Amino acid sequence: MNARTQIPATLEGVGSVRYLVDDVDTAVAFYAGQLGFALRADARPAFAELVRGPLRLLLSGPASTAGRPMPDGRTPVPGGWNRMHLVVDDLDAEVSRLRAAGVTFRNDVVSGPGGRQVLIEDPCGNPVELFQPAGA
Repeated sequence: MNARTQIPATLEGVGSVRYLVDDVDTAVAFYAGQLGFALRADARPAFAELVRGPLRLLLSGPASTAGRPMPDGRTPVPGGWNRMHLVVDDLDAEVSRLRAAGVTFRNDVVSGPGGRQVLIEDPCGNPVELFQPAGA
């Protein structure tokens, strides 16, 4: 994976995604160990902030403010279909590496006019799309 794990001094020009997770420690290990993110702030077990290039990932556990029940009683949970989109240089190599590491896949690699993609899941069930542009 062509990850840039340098931690930015400021958040200017950085896009943020918040994922609800049921175990912040496990999620940090996955994103740092498997997808090349670097830990920027650590308030475990409630919360952790990671970065990868211009992407800031906020991992919010059940003890975080983002995990608190809504006024109607619904509780935020991990999963769903919205996802971050990570560009990779060699999708086949990434699929092989992640399968060997026991990562869960939602589908097999699919191809389209813009490139090839596959969906993996973090340990809490949140999807991550790995994408290799056409011609790469």
